Parts: sequence; C-alpha cells; structure tokens
Amino acid sequence: MSESLAGTPGTPGTPGVDRRPSLDTARSMAHGAQLARIAHKYPDRVALVCRDQSRTMAELDGRVSRLARSLARRGLGPGDRLAVLMGNSIEMVEAVFAGWRLGAIVVPVNFRLVADEVGFILSDSGARLIIVDQHLAELVGAHRHELARLEGVVVLGEPVPEAGPNTEAFSDLMGADPDEAPEILVGEHDPALIMYTSGTTGRPKGAVLTHFNLVMSTLGAMITQGIGGYDDVWYQNLPLFHIGGLSGILPYIIAGGRSVIVPSMNFSAADAVDDLVRHGVTGCVFIGMQWDEVCDQVVARGARLRLRRASWGAANIPMPVLEKMSRVLPGVPIATFFGQTEMSPVACMLDAADADRKRGSVGRPIVNVEARLVDEAGQDVAQGEVGEIVYRGPTVMQGYWNMPEANEEAFAGGWFHSGDLCRMDDEGYLYVVDRKKDMIISGGENIYCPEVEAVLRGHPAVSDVAVIGVPDQVWGETPRAIVVPVDPERPPQADELIIWCKERLASYKKPTSVVTVDRLPVNAAGKVVKPVLRQRFGSSEPASSP
Repeated sequence: MSESLAGTPGTPGTPGVDRRPSLDTARSMAHGAQLARIAHKYPDRVALVCRDQSRTMAELDGRVSRLARSLARRGLGPGDRLAVLMGNSIEMVEAVFAGWRLGAIVVPVNFRLVADEVGFILSDSGARLIIVDQHLAELVGAHRHELARLEGVVVLGEPVPEAGPNTEAFSDLMGADPDEAPEILVGEHDPALIMYTSGTTGRPKGAVLTHFNLVMSTLGAMITQGIGGYDDVWYQNLPLFHIGGLSGILPYIIAGGRSVIVPSMNFSAADAVDDLVRHGVTGCVFIGMQWDEVCDQVVARGARLRLRRASWGAANIPMPVLEKMSRVLPGVPIATFFGQTEMSPVACMLDAADADRKRGSVGRPIVNVEARLVDEAGQDVAQGEVGEIVYRGPTVMQGYWNMPEANEEAFAGGWFHSGDLCRMDDEGYLYVVDRKKDMIISGGENIYCPEVEAVLRGHPAVSDVAVIGVPDQVWGETPRAIVVPVDPERPPQADELIIWCKERLASYKKPTSVVTVDRLPVNAAGKVVKPVLRQRFGSSEPASSP
C-alpha cells in the first residue's frame, strides 16, 4: 500500500502489522467500530430504510460482519481495494461498511460513467474485488481481460455472463458466515476511501480519505447542524458514490438515528414530499431546482413537515427559489455548504441566521477547518482581494492515489490548495469569485473542461476546441463547446459532436450546445483566454459564431 501511496502526505496503514484486537480496539474511531458500538447500544432502532426494506442497527451490524467475513475468505484484507459500482441501496451501505470492517480501501464508482472510464478507475486503484448491481455488470466485464488484479465480481442479483469470470451472487456471500465481526484492528489513520474526481488534465484523480478524515467530518457535521437525537431522520437523496452522499448518513448512524435512502435515478418531488411526511424526516438536502418542485408540492398538498434542518448544495440555485424555500419552510434553518471531495467534503458553511445578511456568501470555515486566501506565491492577499482558498485541518485528504507530482502541487506550503478563487469580507465570510481549476458543476457533478476538450479534439473534423460552462435552469450550468473546425466550409454538426462525447464519456459530461468559430482567442503564451469566451458565449441563450 505504501508504494501505491508514494508521494502522499501522511502515514498509511502498514501491511504486515499486528491487526489483532487489543486495548486499541476499545479506542477505535473507525466507522466500522462506531457501527458496532451503536448496534450494541440500540439494537432495535431502525438504521436504514429503502422502499419496503429496512434494517435495524443490530441487523445492519450483523450483515456487515457476515459480508466482511465472506470477503475475507475470498482474499480481501487490510489495504486491498474493494470497488463498489452500485446505485443507492441498503446493500451498498452494507458493502461499504464491510470493506471498512476488514481494513480494505473502498472505491465507490460513479455508475453514470461509461465502460472505459470504469475500466480506468478499476485499473488505477488496483481493485481486487468489485460489488456491482446486476444491470451495471457489463461495465465491468468490458475490461476484465485488462484488469489483472481484479480477482472476482460480486453481483447484487443473479450473476450474469457479462460480468466475466469468477462471478458470484451477493446473496451467496450473505448466507455463509456468522454475524461476528472479523478480528481485525482498523487504524483510524488507515485509508478508508479512494474517491475519484474528474482530472484537470483528463485523467481522473483518486482522493484518499482516511477513517480519521471521515470521523472528524462526521463529528463536524453533528456539531454544525445539531445532529444528535435518536429521533433524527435523514433523507438520503444524493448518490452514495459521492462523498457528499455517503458522508450524509454517517452522523445519523453514530447518533442512533435513521436514514431513508432514495433509489438512484428515481427523484420525484411528489414522492419526496410523501417520504418527508411518512418518515418524519428531520434533515434533508436537495440539488438546485429540485427544491423548487419540492416546495410546490408542499404547498399544493398542505404538507406538514417535521424538518429541523434543510440545505442545498452541489449546484447553483436561483435566488427566487431560495426565497420560496424561506416562505414555504418558515422556521426551518436553511444552511449552505461549500467544499469538495478532498475536504471530506464540507469546508465552509453559511448558517441560516446569516443567509439574508450575507447573501451570496458560502459562509465561514466549519469547526476544525482553517482557511486562508493566497496569491500565486502562497502569500496572504489583502482583505477584499481575490486569492485561492487553501485549507488545513483533520478533514483534509491524505493525498491523490498514485500521483506524487499532483500531491506536491496540492500541498505546497503545507496547506491544501483548493483551486477555488475567493474573496473575504471584514467578518471572515467567503465569496467564491471563480474557479482556478477549469471546472463546471452540473447537477452536482464536477466536469473538468480539459477532459471534455481532449475527447472533442479526437474527432476528425475538430482542429481545436475550448469548453466553458453556461447557465442552465435545471442543472445550474452545462458545458458548451467552442469549436474550430478542420474545414470551415464543412464544420461538424452539434449532434455529431455530442454523440461522439457521449460514447466516450459519462453522459453528464457531454456538451449541450456547440458554437463554431474561426479561431480561439489566445494570450502571448498561446493559452486560450477563457474569460473572453465566457463573455462572448457564456449566456444561456443560443450563441452565434463571431
């Protein structure tokens, strides 16, 4: 493991050390141990609900231990990578906790990716086993012959030939072992997750988060949001393959509360309001314009909600929607969160009490997070000036997997460099001005423009291209491609380029519009000047060529 984490700050768990239970077991902060403790305290409390399924704390803990033992008999152990390619479900939570209980490093994979993207993540992480939903198995099978380290596939449902050799059913693993935890001591500074984000150079980067990162993030959420009651109920609407989704359920498990998991790709405002009422939900988050639809449903039904806290994030939300939320949810604190995967994930929070007074701000750093704004030389900028926000604290990732050069850049000067350009007012509230990294956030998904540009340059009719974000009423923003054709007399059609991207990238990364130009504006160094393109073509209205 230490070789794979070369160039990564911090000390990962060391293979070969004595991992048998000892007095340190009583002190363990890892989430596998936290689940066991809460199950012993409150065995009959319902921990998870998904449609007509539910698990009490004791049932969840027992099934996690059973699955962990089965995975261990198949060779998975401390430091090994366990990939999880699943939609939101109780079984996905069980898979993640089973990996953690073994000391394995869990690699959640975005199921929206295409086979080539999935193949890269499995290869780069060196995944030894993968647990996958049946309908996603073909994404794994497409590259089995290239994945020498991938020894087996576990399918939720019946095993299918598309998954390749050494495939077995999830149910078979759950039926063979006793509900006893494996005798493995997992250190809190051992890696817990590799969360892949789109790369600024076209290559996805795996952010390594430790158990300590996750626990400190969990405790920070409990403090800042006031989570702690056994009757707290979380509405898990975000995808669990994202750190923002996965981290959402952890405070409620530690508090002995309940999480209502919404199956992936099944959002319905009407169903959401039904769930909020039926389950007595006390905390929830929706993305962007989902809140607009939810508020309309609350008003139309005269629904009486039990919310104690609400939030929005991952995508921009229009001010009229925020105002509607305040009217429809009187007395409910509405918080704004800001962060990134590398911060486990929340770095800043705008408290509901400051929402009107500091409108447009992302708030201040949360508990245990320290932030500065610096210039290119790493020096503090003056108050009110724009600088890159850098962080330090116990929730900062361990580093990027297998990327020592990226780690040197990310941790220059002993602080984590976020890539976000911000300004700070005289009270310490932060305002995002721009992204130093060339990135678009669409519907909660990060899209790095160089990744899309690299694919578009591979089209035979494209000479050069630049991608920018444009406003979108539903998704916050979407990509627009500014294309220089090889033959100006026969430029490629927008549909042709969009399909080209969709075949090679996750669908959400494809451009939704295309503009053809004679040339791209460049500076003296030959670099494309994106601000000029944003000024000319950054409107949500259809753009025309210059």
